[in-house]
Amino acid sequence: MSRVFVSLSVAAALLAAVSVAPAMAAEQTLSFKSGTETASGFLATPEGKGPFPGVVVIQEWWGLNDWVKDQARALAKEGYVALAPDLYHGKVAEKQEEAHQLMSGLSADQAMRDLKGAYAALAARSDVKKDRIGAIGWCMGGMYALRLATEEPGLKAVVPYYGAPPTDAAAIARIKAPILGNYGAEDKGPSPEQVKAFEAEMKKAGKPIDVKIYPGAGHAFANPNNPWHGYREDAAKDAWARTTAFFAKHLKG
Repeated sequence: MSRVFVSLSVAAALLAAVSVAPAMAAEQTLSFKSGTETASGFLATPEGKGPFPGVVVIQEWWGLNDWVKDQARALAKEGYVALAPDLYHGKVAEKQEEAHQLMSGLSADQAMRDLKGAYAALAARSDVKKDRIGAIGWCMGGMYALRLATEEPGLKAVVPYYGAPPTDAAAIARIKAPILGNYGAEDKGPSPEQVKAFEAEMKKAGKPIDVKIYPGAGHAFANPNNPWHGYREDAAKDAWARTTAFFAKHLKG
C-alpha cells in the first residue's frame, strides 16, 4: 500500500470523526416576561437555525448552579433549545441550610409565573417548535415540572426526577403531557408508595405514564454532587438514557 493511499485513508478517518462529533451548544442569559415582572434564565441552543424542540429545565433546591446548566447544555447537544429559569433570581446555595431557606422562601405563585414565562419565551422563539416543548426537573424542580404539567396544557413531555407528585385528582386530570418518572426506592420524600399512588391515579385517568423506581437509590441519585453520598452512577446513566429516548419520541417524533 502506498504512503499516499495511507495518508488519504487517515485523512478520511479524521474527517469522519469530525463529522460525527456532537455539535457544541451556544449559551446565554435570557430575560423574559414573568407575569408583569421580568425573569431570566440560562439558555443553551444547538448549532443550526432549527427550528428545534424546546425544554424547560427546572433547578433543584440549590438554585441555578453549574450542574443544572450542564443539564441544559447536554439537552442542547441532543438537539433541544433548553431554557433553565432562575427561580431564585440570582441566589445559589452551597450548603443544605441555605438551600432549605431559599426553597422555603420561594413563593409557589412566583415560581409558576417564572416557569410559565419560560415556556412562553421558548414558544415565541423562531428557532423553537412551539408545539414541541417539554419540561424536566430534579428534586424541587421535579415537583414543579409536574405542577407545570397540571397548568400548561401545551407541554408535550414531562420528566420529573424524584419530584413530589400531585395528589389532587382534579389536578392530575388536567395533565395532558405523557410523564416519565425517575425515582429512588430508598427515597423518603417522595416515597415509593407516593410515586406508585400517583402512577395508579394517572393510569386510572387514562394518562400516559412510565415510572421507574431504582433499587438502592435514594434522593438526588442522579447528581454526582449529592451531599448525602447518594449518587448512583448506573441509575443516573439509565435514567438519562430513558429521558433522552422519551424526549426524542415525544418532542422529535
